[in-house]
Amino acid sequence: MINKTGYLECHVLFYRSMRSPTIKQLRYFIALCEEQHFGRAAEACFVSQSAFSNAIQELESTLEAQLVDRTNRNVTITAKGQDVVTQARLVLQDVDSLVDIARGDEAPLTGELRLGVIPTIAPFVLPGLLPKLRRQYPDLELLLIEDQTQRIYERLMNGELDTLLLALPWEMQGVEHQVLFRDEFRLAYRHGTKRVDPENYRFNRLDADSILLLEDGHCLRDHALAACKIRNTQKVRRFGASSLLTLIEMVDADLGITFLPEMARGSTLLRNTRVRLKALSDKSYRNIGVAWRKGSRRADEFRLLGGFIAENSQADKPDL
Repeated sequence: MINKTGYLECHVLFYRSMRSPTIKQLRYFIALCEEQHFGRAAEACFVSQSAFSNAIQELESTLEAQLVDRTNRNVTITAKGQDVVTQARLVLQDVDSLVDIARGDEAPLTGELRLGVIPTIAPFVLPGLLPKLRRQYPDLELLLIEDQTQRIYERLMNGELDTLLLALPWEMQGVEHQVLFRDEFRLAYRHGTKRVDPENYRFNRLDADSILLLEDGHCLRDHALAACKIRNTQKVRRFGASSLLTLIEMVDADLGITFLPEMARGSTLLRNTRVRLKALSDKSYRNIGVAWRKGSRRADEFRLLGGFIAENSQADKPDL
C-alpha cells in the first residue's frame, strides 16, 4: 500500500515525465539562437515579442534548465542551450520526415511547401512564375522566404525550409541539387555613359573603382567576380551596394558599371531607368538550381518543381 507521501512523489514524477517541449517552442528557440535577439527572432517567427519570450521561458521551465543568459544587453546562449539547440534541430528534421511520410500518398505539389529564394533571383523570376504555378497546381500552398544564400541554406538544414531556389555553385553539405538552367551575365551601364564603350567592352580599359557590386554575403558578388574573371580588385569599388535596387540606382546615376544576370532583362527594377544591358563576349554565367536536404522523401516533388521553374522562367524578354 502506497502512503500519501509516496503517492504524491509518484504523481509528481509522472507529471514531469508527461511534460515535453512543443514543436513551436523548439522552433522559437532555434530562431533565437540564430538571431541572437528576442525582437528579431519574434519577428522571424511572426509573433509578438511578449508571446515569444513567454514561449522561451516555458521551454526553460519544461526542461528545468537555463538556456539563455539575459543578464547582458545581447542575448547569450548558455552551454546547455547550445546542446539543446543542436538536438532541437535534429528533432525538427525527424518531425519533417514524419510529415513527409504521412503525405506520401498525396499528389505532388499539393499542400504546404516552404521555398527559400535568394534576392538576386526572386524579383526576376517569381513575378512571372507564380501565376503560372498557381494555375498549374491550385492546391499548392507556397510559402516564400527571401534571404541570402547562407541564411536560407541554414534554414533548410534546420528544417524551416523544404527546398531552395538559388544560384550555383555554392558550398553546401548534406544537400542534393538540380541545375535548372544557365544564367549568363550581362554588362550593365547607363545609356550614354563615358565610363565604358559597350560595343567594344574590355575589362582592362576600365578605370579604378569603376565596377559596382553587391556587398559581401551576396552570392551574386562572388559569382560575378568569378564568372567575369575580375581579378584586379582595384577596379572594384570598395563599398558594395546593400541590395539590387541600390546597385541599379548607382549604375543609373553613372557611378559605375556592374554585371547583372541575363534574367534581369525586362525586370521592373530596370524600368524607368537609363540602365542598359549588353551581352558579354566570353559567355560568363551562373547556374540556377534547386536544392533540398539529402535523403528527403519529397525529392521527386522538388525535381518536379525545378522542372516547372526551368520551363517557365526562360520566356523571351525584350533587350534593354
